[in-house]
Amino acid sequence: MTVRQADAATTEAVPAPSAPAQKAAVRCRITVRGVVQGVGFRPFVHALATELGLTGQVTNTPDGVVAEAEGPPAAVARFTARIRDDAPPLAVVETADALDIPVTGGTGFAIRPSRAGGPSRTLVAPDAATCDACLAELRDPADRRYRHPFLTCTHCGPRFTIVTALPYDRATTTMARFPMCPRCAHEYADPADRRFHAQPIACHDCGPRLRLTGVDPHPGDDPVTATRRLLADGAVVAVKGLGGYHLVCDATDDDAVTRLRHRKARGDKPFALMARQLSDVEGLVYLSEAERALLTGPARPIVLLRRRTPHGAAALSPAVAPGSPDLGVMLPYTPLHHLLLGLPGDPPGPALLVMTSGNTSGEPIVTDDDEALRRLAHLADAWLIHDRPIQVPCDDSVVRLCDGEPLFVRRSRGHAPFPVTLPVPVRPALATGGDLKNVLCLGEGRRAWLSAHIGDMDDLATQQAFHRAEEHLETVTGVRPELLAADRHPGYRSTQWARRHAGERQVVHVQHHHAHVAAAMAEHGLDGSRPVIGVAFDGTGYGDDGAIWGGEVLLADYDGYRRFGHLRYAPLPGGDATVRRPYRMALAQLHAAGIDAAADLPPVAACPPDERRLLHQQLRRGLNCVPTSSMGRLFDAVSSLAGVCHHAGYEAQAALALETAALTAADEDHGPGYAFALDAADPAAPAVADPAPVLAAVLADLRAGVAPALIAARFHTAVAALVHRWCLLARARAGLHTVALTGGVFANTLLAATTARLLRADGLTVLRHRRVPPNDGGLALGQLVIAARRADGPD
Repeated sequence: MTVRQADAATTEAVPAPSAPAQKAAVRCRITVRGVVQGVGFRPFVHALATELGLTGQVTNTPDGVVAEAEGPPAAVARFTARIRDDAPPLAVVETADALDIPVTGGTGFAIRPSRAGGPSRTLVAPDAATCDACLAELRDPADRRYRHPFLTCTHCGPRFTIVTALPYDRATTTMARFPMCPRCAHEYADPADRRFHAQPIACHDCGPRLRLTGVDPHPGDDPVTATRRLLADGAVVAVKGLGGYHLVCDATDDDAVTRLRHRKARGDKPFALMARQLSDVEGLVYLSEAERALLTGPARPIVLLRRRTPHGAAALSPAVAPGSPDLGVMLPYTPLHHLLLGLPGDPPGPALLVMTSGNTSGEPIVTDDDEALRRLAHLADAWLIHDRPIQVPCDDSVVRLCDGEPLFVRRSRGHAPFPVTLPVPVRPALATGGDLKNVLCLGEGRRAWLSAHIGDMDDLATQQAFHRAEEHLETVTGVRPELLAADRHPGYRSTQWARRHAGERQVVHVQHHHAHVAAAMAEHGLDGSRPVIGVAFDGTGYGDDGAIWGGEVLLADYDGYRRFGHLRYAPLPGGDATVRRPYRMALAQLHAAGIDAAADLPPVAACPPDERRLLHQQLRRGLNCVPTSSMGRLFDAVSSLAGVCHHAGYEAQAALALETAALTAADEDHGPGYAFALDAADPAAPAVADPAPVLAAVLADLRAGVAPALIAARFHTAVAALVHRWCLLARARAGLHTVALTGGVFANTLLAATTARLLRADGLTVLRHRRVPPNDGGLALGQLVIAARRADGPD
């Protein structure tokens, strides 16, 4: 029985006010499920019952929060209604089932000890940024928690990253090693206190505690003051946070940022910034109200914001984000961050800090203190460490706005492990995701729990982090998977892990781009009863024919798909070598198009002569040339052809550089556009798009002296127009009206917005990702739903 049903039933059972029975007490048991542990829900229930004059009790169980309330029928009815309507800020009430039970009498309303055992059906809250009330205490010299780096309450602080088991109590968190001092114990037990049953409750007396190592601090300096002094002097400091270590330096110190970039082997990949307050970045970036809300909300992600000038303000080191049109900005989300950036009255110090994951590029974020001292020794000058263990690694989430709506680039801290509600029930299952931007997914019933960002699986440490994340997610969700879902690529480490750990369980292999489309369908609540037109553009995905797919149009539901269209195949000579050197992809595309690679072309000039001769032989003979239909690789090729980017130091750098160039010409008249050739004569065969005419037009523009930015803009327009043509053709032939735009290429907001605008103008419904990333960070959600539907059939 739901709350609404319980209210109705209670109301019907209550006689008219004049009847004597109206004064009789009733008792109701309410089981509340959702994010209701670790968010102050039991104290809220206690206060609500006390306000309404009810007796009874409340407790945590693996099934959720269970409350029993006894008193006048009208008061009990108000209690059941307000449990949902007036829930604490961080709570998410999914269901509240009420059941009438016998009256037992008694006095007062008690919070009972948590009950263990049984399957877990409650949800662990994500970590939340420091609330205003705690921040006021942090800044108040008269408060006993003044400048305490770990102050928290029921409305903020660590949750997911410290939970070791359910139900959520101090004993099942990494705070268990810190006995409460008498004053904290009193607040914890006081129903009127904001820290009533706040499990991470802490103060200066009971810990946790900071220590600075690696340097000799100034006499009299506390660890935070000493760290601020180091940062001001140009040091790189490894700082232990909520979900792992950050490498931190002054973002205005060019020497420090350049040194960190070199040490971390970062290439040109942008660093994230942490600003003391919004006013510190208002001169650097454009800020909409929606972006301000993202920056200041409880999740506090990194938000990708458009720069006001190509190079930002002069004070910001150009090494923070070289060549990027965006700055990744976040605000402080822990008391320690606020202290490092300085409280009112503190001596001057950096107001903008580089905050990048504590790892070497390609490795998982470091969480263990001994490991940090070892693995970060070549990166950091000092370590600011605390003694609260991190149970779950959790990188910062990354979000950008696309047409005014949030688009995840990385879904992690502040959002994991909050589940996605599924449109169809699934058997208990585990989906292992992909090998890039790996995120795993556990599902059962109508819930799917995605892990925090794990990383790229080509590193042994990341594979070990994957295994630990899987074990922890099973612990906190109670899901015991009966089947496993994995990508079809036989070389993926995530797929190999599934095979090694399957035991007697079935492993369902899911085609990469089908999973992308299914993820978009699932997060939008589609039940799969009707297919969609799935446009899946990315860099790499294993195709049914053994080729590398990535420029796909699929007519798909959860049960299967038909390949309706794709880019013309081009050779991928040397695999990863070509991904890292886009000039090779440009030459491969010219070869496939039958266009002479003349000496005046930028990719020819970028390719060393010896390599060019070998590449020519390789392409001519087809040696080590896997065919690819990847749209991501076509972006790489055009980026090099236009002279924008010839070497990629990180994933999708060439495509991002092309988007950056196009944005600078976004408001110009693009003039004559480019157009793909589309072979759609045979309705039974896929409609193949040939980029040869586009490539020829790019070369003509180059030789006519057209600016690279305008070439980039024209290319984006051509890709959007191609998607439009494909989708109109699919509607005409298959009668479908819903389009899902998915895959990492659609993290390109210029392309995504232009494409959506064209499709909607012709009456098509457009689905874009909002709850999981369009890249491989959302792949496991689609794998899960497809595998659950196929588990009993042939694989």
